[in-house]
Amino acid sequence: MQREVSIGIKKRILILMAGFLLVIISLSVRLGYVQIIEGKSLQDRALEQHTRDRLIAPTRGIIYDRNLDVLAQSGSVATVGIVNAQIKDAETVSKILAEKLNLDYDTVYKKVTKKVAFERILTKVDKDIADQIRNLNLPGVKVDEDSKRFYPYNNLASHTLGFVGKDNQGIVGLEVKYDNYLKGAPGKILMETNGKGERRDEAAEMRINPTNGNHLVTTIDVTLQQYAEQALEKVVQMKGAKRGAIILLNPQNGEIYALANKPDFNLNEPFKINNEELLNSWSMYTEKEHQEFLNQMWRNFTINDTYEPGSTFKIFTSAMGLEEKVVTEESTFNCGGNRVIAGRTIKCWRSPRSHGTQNFVQGVQNSCNPVFMDVAERVGASKFYDFMIKFGFKSKTNIDLPGEAIGILHNKNKIGPVELATMSFGQSFQITPMQLLTGGSALVNGGYMVTPHFGKEIIDNEGKSVQVFEYEKGRQIISPETSERLKKILESVVSEGTGNKSYIPGYRIGGKTATSQKLPRGSGKYIASFLAFAPAENPVIMGLVIIDEPQGVYYGGTVAGPVMKEVLSNALPYLNIEPIYNEKELELDEVKTIKVPVFENMKLTEAKELASKQHINIQVEGNGESVKSQFPLPNEVINKTSKIILYTE
Repeated sequence: MQREVSIGIKKRILILMAGFLLVIISLSVRLGYVQIIEGKSLQDRALEQHTRDRLIAPTRGIIYDRNLDVLAQSGSVATVGIVNAQIKDAETVSKILAEKLNLDYDTVYKKVTKKVAFERILTKVDKDIADQIRNLNLPGVKVDEDSKRFYPYNNLASHTLGFVGKDNQGIVGLEVKYDNYLKGAPGKILMETNGKGERRDEAAEMRINPTNGNHLVTTIDVTLQQYAEQALEKVVQMKGAKRGAIILLNPQNGEIYALANKPDFNLNEPFKINNEELLNSWSMYTEKEHQEFLNQMWRNFTINDTYEPGSTFKIFTSAMGLEEKVVTEESTFNCGGNRVIAGRTIKCWRSPRSHGTQNFVQGVQNSCNPVFMDVAERVGASKFYDFMIKFGFKSKTNIDLPGEAIGILHNKNKIGPVELATMSFGQSFQITPMQLLTGGSALVNGGYMVTPHFGKEIIDNEGKSVQVFEYEKGRQIISPETSERLKKILESVVSEGTGNKSYIPGYRIGGKTATSQKLPRGSGKYIASFLAFAPAENPVIMGLVIIDEPQGVYYGGTVAGPVMKEVLSNALPYLNIEPIYNEKELELDEVKTIKVPVFENMKLTEAKELASKQHINIQVEGNGESVKSQFPLPNEVINKTSKIILYTE
């Protein structure tokens, strides 16, 4: 009996020892896990508990034009915030901050008394005001570095550049597309605190500097952008149009010199609606409606929206016919005012009159619909559709802007005779203006596709190249021979045909007009457009003008042609393309040039007197009494008939 008890005790002891050993092993494993595996994480959490950190915003990189003219840059401002645990007198602090920052006292007091580690009172505070607050040395009030985006040219290229939000992150345009290069990385100010959250006096604040962003060099040329915007704004206002756009690019490599949209908006006030009528009734709309209005204002319809191109598309039908060898320059056509296709009568734009008998070149000059219907029929629906795919009308151009749309085409198997006929002159399908211009580049550069783009390179603060953006030559669509023949035909459209209102003495310009009827048919709404390139023999600039819903006369040649002429009249000399005049042209007044006088810093009355004496056309902007700046700049050589803008404010 005694032996059995002894054995039982030994068993219990062994069980206890085993259990104790198991506990020790478990604790050892846990301790090792905590020290080795979780050690770094726990250290970080411990540091977080007895430190307070405040972010330092990096300086966002500059956006330059191709000549390093600043389009967007960041300036020094400040963020004012509070550490609640360090506040001694919440009412006094709230009163001072509300007064200095022009804020409501109750709103500030609510933030000051909020039981959080750090609360921002206001961001983007001007440096002068921030310095005043900093010099007061209010316990718990922190004034930290911040940056604010500025756009020196206000509305210039607003839909292209885009803007940033309160956190300096890109929202639309190039600002968001190249955000990773521009934004940089934030820094921190670390401050040790005690258990109450109060700063430890013996411990200094630790600063981790931000990494500033790199800079974007674009293909935009400020001067060409200004030429485009001035010409566009004038015609949109004069014609009471819904909107308008101009795109200028180099068809050889896809570099975009300018992209203008009207109406536009002020990049320094991007959340202020640009519609006066809406602005006056802004309070009547919901927050959702507000956002929709803003989205429409920011929308870049040259890449975000599609439209029926109308007769500008005839250049592609021409290229298909020449490439497939179903037509030559001497091919004969007859226009009776219409064509009957599969039992449906499709009119020429000149109906009820007709163009009669004409060769192919004359048909292009006259923009005769029956000619292009005949050419498309010879090419055939299958090949016609395949060409449209090759020209990129069913795919994105891959332009470096967000939100690009693609064309809306018929299903290939459903293209019948009527669909093919209407497609031949740019109806019954839709593409974006940028798709039209990109495909058009291939027609005049020897036949290869290009990628339209704004990004040229990324540089650092020292101006050293960080990354150069490469855009390889695209696939060959038509032969160089076809391209050469087409350029000559399109040059004759400007010199002899419907595009004659864009003729500029001394320059060989090719182009095509269009007057597109908007859906639904019969609505009385039209889009007037004009596509042009120069010099015709070796184009370095290609442009597209689009005027949406012009009032009164709406024909492309009449409305958009003169706009293109005004832009190219300034752009070609600026690009150092010398005019070559024939004897007849030398007698014209508009071929004579002048050197722009210095109007800057002159009294407006003196400037007007000088302009009158030299027979110079001027336009005064602002209500000031003296000239602050001018465009074009002094000593530039311009056509005698060009207008000089004098800014008095």
